[in-house]
Amino acid sequence: MGHYDNIRNIYFIGIGGIGMSALARYFHALDYNVSGYDRSSSDLVNQLRAEGIEVINSSKVEDLPEAILEDKESLIVYTPAIPKEHPQYLHFVADSYQMEKRAEVLGKLTKGHFTLAVAGTHGKTTTSTMLAHLLKATGAEVTAFLGGISENYDSNLIMSGDKVMVVEADEFDRSFLQLAPNIAAITSMDADHLDIYGEDSQIKDSFRAFAALVPEDGKLFFANGLPLKGTSVGVEDDSDVIAQNVQIKNGRYLFDLKTQDRTYTGFSLQLPGRHNLQNAVTALAMALEFGAPPELLAGALASFKGVQRRFSYRIRTEELALIDDYAHHPAEITAVHQAIKEMHPGKKVLAVFQPHLFSRTRDFAEEFGRSLSLFDEVLLLDIYPAREEPIEGVTSEWLLEKIENNKKQLVQKEELPQAIKNSDARVVVILGAGDIGEEVERIKKKMAGEN
Repeated sequence: MGHYDNIRNIYFIGIGGIGMSALARYFHALDYNVSGYDRSSSDLVNQLRAEGIEVINSSKVEDLPEAILEDKESLIVYTPAIPKEHPQYLHFVADSYQMEKRAEVLGKLTKGHFTLAVAGTHGKTTTSTMLAHLLKATGAEVTAFLGGISENYDSNLIMSGDKVMVVEADEFDRSFLQLAPNIAAITSMDADHLDIYGEDSQIKDSFRAFAALVPEDGKLFFANGLPLKGTSVGVEDDSDVIAQNVQIKNGRYLFDLKTQDRTYTGFSLQLPGRHNLQNAVTALAMALEFGAPPELLAGALASFKGVQRRFSYRIRTEELALIDDYAHHPAEITAVHQAIKEMHPGKKVLAVFQPHLFSRTRDFAEEFGRSLSLFDEVLLLDIYPAREEPIEGVTSEWLLEKIENNKKQLVQKEELPQAIKNSDARVVVILGAGDIGEEVERIKKKMAGEN
């Protein structure tokens, strides 16, 4: 470990966050005494509790676990998403506890390990999860910190040894600049998180700074077309590493992988959408560069089941499909639409969208309108505020007017299952990064006629 040898107790403020919970699970597996706070008891929080991690929903200082109150040497890990007036946070500051942001902790861990890092405004979660799976399935001793729940392992942490680390590198709050990557990838650099960055150009600068972290003897892979130097990756184009001879068979992609040195044949991928093919090529390129045995990679990729809420089928029969996806940016929504059209040609598609953040809705309103207009029918929920206060005039009513579609309406969360049931669309897709994922089970039951 090195950095945290003298510490016994670790407390996470915001432990239910996807990146925080992976770190909590990691330290818990290494026998630290791990506990934390989260404002809600989500599925993930309840899973942490089941694994033996104490999670409290109270932000009061007196409700802190005994061990943390008594041990001033405890490590406190927090995320930039917590409010600055959080009572426990203020208590730890006042009492001079060792406090580190999640990104700082992750950065320290990567400095002691050979690290493969995947960054990008879209695609990073699927690509890093795929990469971790490829390495684990081909025998590497890998620890992976993921930004989503892997369907293969039902976790956002993979631990099968300590020789190599795979991390999802998060551009939010520029936190990925703390990492020490040996091999890195940048999957996309679209404008996002404008609430933090202000300008698209600053996002580009921040990704270039991340690219510069890769050492001389390392390697940077990037999606073809990005203004970067390194090894380009693409699908049936002029990139350095590409998928070629792409076919679709029984809902799977079949393809060959051509690198600068040679061609590897016989790959198959069960995730729909050209963007996932791009993600697979990136993950394969990184795995090969790391030294994974090429003859085992096709088998490993074929067994990859994906990431929860990334084009996850919850119902998939001849006559009905329910797909759940985390898409919360116009480019992602358009990619989901492309994948649905490819997998379900000629079927009527209903999209349910819960916008995430007032600022993002405001910044990309026109683009959201265009991407949502692609669907046959749209149900729009209220904006999920996350870390924000409302912005005057930025509402779902306002966004609804920008959707050019005669079958569109606003619905409340409670009415959602029935509204979906009333539609004659055969393919239903749930979109958004807020708490809409928690509704999917009810919707599934209603569609399947169970209630």
